[in-house]
Amino acid sequence: MKKIINTTKAPAPIGPYNQAIQVGDSVYVSGTIAMDLGSKQLIKTNIKEETKIVMDYVGEVLQAAGLTYDNIVKTTIFLADMNNFVHVNEVYSSYFKGDFPARATIQADRLPKDANVEISVEARVF
Repeated sequence: MKKIINTTKAPAPIGPYNQAIQVGDSVYVSGTIAMDLGSKQLIKTNIKEETKIVMDYVGEVLQAAGLTYDNIVKTTIFLADMNNFVHVNEVYSSYFKGDFPARATIQADRLPKDANVEISVEARVF
C-alpha cells in the first residue's frame, strides 16, 4: 500500500506529483529545488546556500515521513553546472554523520524553474 507524504515546510509540487511516496519500508522523495515557501519563487543566491536550502527541505519531507537523513540510502543530485560539484559536496556532506548513501550526480541541461541544483532521495525505514 502506498502512502502520500506532503508537508507545508517544503515547497509544494509544481507539477502532477507529491513531495514523497512511502511504499512499505521505502520512501521516495521527489526532486526538490530551492524555492521560497511564501512567494514560490526560485531562490538563486549561490550554490552553497541553494544546496543548504534544498537539503533542509529534503529533511522536512523526511521528517513528515518519520525519518531523518540517516534513513537515506540513495541520492540523486542534478546540477545545472558540474563546476559546482565541489561546493555542493561540501554542503551535502555536512548533513550526514559519516555513513554516506549511494549517490549519482548528473549535470542537466536545464532544471525546473532554471534551478542550479535539484536533489531527490530514496530512504528506508530501519
